[in-house]
Parts: sequence; C-alpha cells; structure tokens
Amino acid sequence: MRISAYNVFFFLLLFSSPANAQKKAEIGQIITPYGVILVWLYDETPNHKASFIQLAKANYWDSFTFNRVIPDFVIQGGCPDTKEGFTDSAYLLKPEFVPSLKHTYGAFAAGRDNNPGKYSARCQFYIVENREGVPRLDGNFTVYGKVIKGMEVVEKIARVARDQADMPLTPVELDVNIITLKTKVLKKMGIQIPGASKR
Repeated sequence: MRISAYNVFFFLLLFSSPANAQKKAEIGQIITPYGVILVWLYDETPNHKASFIQLAKANYWDSFTFNRVIPDFVIQGGCPDTKEGFTDSAYLLKPEFVPSLKHTYGAFAAGRDNNPGKYSARCQFYIVENREGVPRLDGNFTVYGKVIKGMEVVEKIARVARDQADMPLTPVELDVNIITLKTKVLKKMGIQIPGASKR
C-alpha cells in the first residue's frame, strides 16, 4: 500500500480520540494520482458492502485503474469489461436494489454486464459524476455507497484525456483500502454522513 499524507492524517485522528463508546465505520479509501476519495458504504446493501471490504482488504483493485471515464456521467474502475461478460459466478453478486438509494451525484455503485438477472460484477465499481444524477440507472445497477470526500478528485478524473473507448490515455491507478474511523471524527472534519439524521 502506498503511503500518503491522508493515511497518516486519518490514523492520527483515529487514535488521538478518547477510547469511549463512539460509533465506528469502515470507510472505503481510494487513493489516485489526483487525490483521495472516501466512500461511505451502505448497511442497506450488506452483500455489496461486505464484498467491497473483502476485495479492498485483499488489495484486489491495486493492480487496476479507472478504465472508463465519461464527463457528466461516471468514472468506472476495477476489472475491465470482456466480450464474454462475467461468466464466473465468483465475480457475480445478486442485485440489492433499494428504492431510496439512487444514482445521485457521488453515488457509488457496482458495474455489470447485460445479464438478465442484473447481477453485479463485484470486481467493478463506478461513481456518478453528473451533478443532476443519472436516474435512468436506478433499479438497473446496485448503488451501495456514496462519496463523502473527494468529489473534486472524481471530477478531475472524469476530464482526463481519453481514447474513443473512454479509457484514459494515461492510466489512473487505484490504491483501494478500508480505513476505520469514528463517526464523531468524520463529523468534526465536516464530512456529511449519509442517513446521519436516522442514526
């Protein structure tokens, strides 16, 4: 794992807080050449959340890139699409469509091929970069998280030079990790936690 100032900063925040009964959260951390993206993972989609955490802890994505970037739409990372689709069941997850979790700006979701069951390819993820959202994707792809910090990084990545297949001309490398932070610390940092009013 590459060391960054963000890693040091977050660990200092975590361990300098009193060890009292504060709620902790596992946060997705995506380190890119353009900065760091933090992702809140929804409890409402437990299988997708668990899958992301498992693959991140296994350093699965660290050999991949953001391989599809489309301004005012999405940036997508992980294993690239194949002509055969994702035929290996180990790559697939049953969809977890939650009506309240929509493709709004910053939504974090699972890619997939055109399989009729709309099973997710758990090796792929994408982030909605359109400020108006992409409602036509709702109910077709599983949204299982939300960017809580780093949308300026997402916007930079969405606008890198790319080829006719929307692949960046210069690879946008991924370093995907899971960090554990107290929700109190996140709030002190000014980070809005999705669904915080319900917690």
